[in-house]
Amino acid sequence: MLHRYSIKNFLSFAEHTEVSLRMTEKVGNTPWAARSPSGQRLATAMAVIGPNGGGKTSLLKPLAFLNWFIADSFHTTPPGEPIPIKPHFTRPNEPVEFELDADDGEGTLWRYVLKATRQRVLHEAVYQKPKKKKAFSYVFLRDWDESTDTYAIKQKGYGFLSKEAKRVRPNASLISTGAQYGVQMAQALAGANLCTNINVMGRIYGEQFGALASADFHHNPDLRTQMEQLLRSWDLGLSGVDIRELPATNSPQEAESTQGNEAKPRYIAYGIHKLKDGSTHELPMFEESNGTRAAFVNLWMLLDVLSAGGIAVIDELESDMHPHMLEPLLGLFANPRTNPYQAQIIFTCHAAEVLNLLNKSQVMLVEKSNCESQAWRLDSMAGVRSQDNLYAKYMSGAYGAVPKL
Repeated sequence: MLHRYSIKNFLSFAEHTEVSLRMTEKVGNTPWAARSPSGQRLATAMAVIGPNGGGKTSLLKPLAFLNWFIADSFHTTPPGEPIPIKPHFTRPNEPVEFELDADDGEGTLWRYVLKATRQRVLHEAVYQKPKKKKAFSYVFLRDWDESTDTYAIKQKGYGFLSKEAKRVRPNASLISTGAQYGVQMAQALAGANLCTNINVMGRIYGEQFGALASADFHHNPDLRTQMEQLLRSWDLGLSGVDIRELPATNSPQEAESTQGNEAKPRYIAYGIHKLKDGSTHELPMFEESNGTRAAFVNLWMLLDVLSAGGIAVIDELESDMHPHMLEPLLGLFANPRTNPYQAQIIFTCHAAEVLNLLNKSQVMLVEKSNCESQAWRLDSMAGVRSQDNLYAKYMSGAYGAVPKL
């Protein structure tokens, strides 16, 4: 489970900023609190709220970037390609800094640290703290030595042959690199389950996910059944969803790129609508309403992490849907029956109604001043009480992070 992450000099956040999902014992009984394998009480849902242009999406991007960098940077980034990070425009020559704490199913707490420019990693480290230990110890330390134009790498139980580790590319993670060389610990660290609708460029819109969602639901009947049941219960006018396999054909461009490989099958979802006389009518999912399509794609991402554990990082969760839809969507993470593996969700939204659902320790407020974003957890503000009407006070401007119109 994710405990916390922090950034510095990343996009609109010039100063050190932390997002923590840790809950103290002072927080009363709430369905959103879960005991992690390491014993820490953590939130299973965290909302990020603030005005347009305040930096909400930028606060989520570190998780999407780190997930990609740790798992895929070795085989998706060509040699010499810049690392896709961007410092605050007032500090273009200073490195970007990331730090992340998460525990595994055995209760070991892991810490990942990265300091990098677009040209190269300057410092990368992994630390671990087993459940019965009081302090972290390093697994590996990687530091750029400008005088020798090489990396100095120290390992303690990581298991990566030194001569191979030193050949790590400046634009790739030592975890991603180690995973490609069969390092078991690296493969485990690179295997985190994160689903998101953002990348380093911003939000990826749902239409781009429709085919992927249809294919995954086709191959996973259990998740497809859950998706159908939930969509029917949410009164979207659907009596079911049918997913069909289309003939495996490639366009001329695709045929050239696959170089003779077998064409992949494609799948399309159809919404089934029952009429008064008992007959049915079907529509391709891309012809359904924006709200229905959004719910279909959101469930594809959310049910994936709920079924196995992991974290969903969703920008504008309520986009194209009625604000009342937030409660059933988030409720999936509050119910042990639908969230048996303590999956977590961090999301941005403009629907302030979410403040009627969550605890003050589950809300990050974001705003921008003088071209710099600031973010703080609502429970860090003096005088905010759990029994307050958080929605009413936020709407009145008492907490800040609202548009200045």
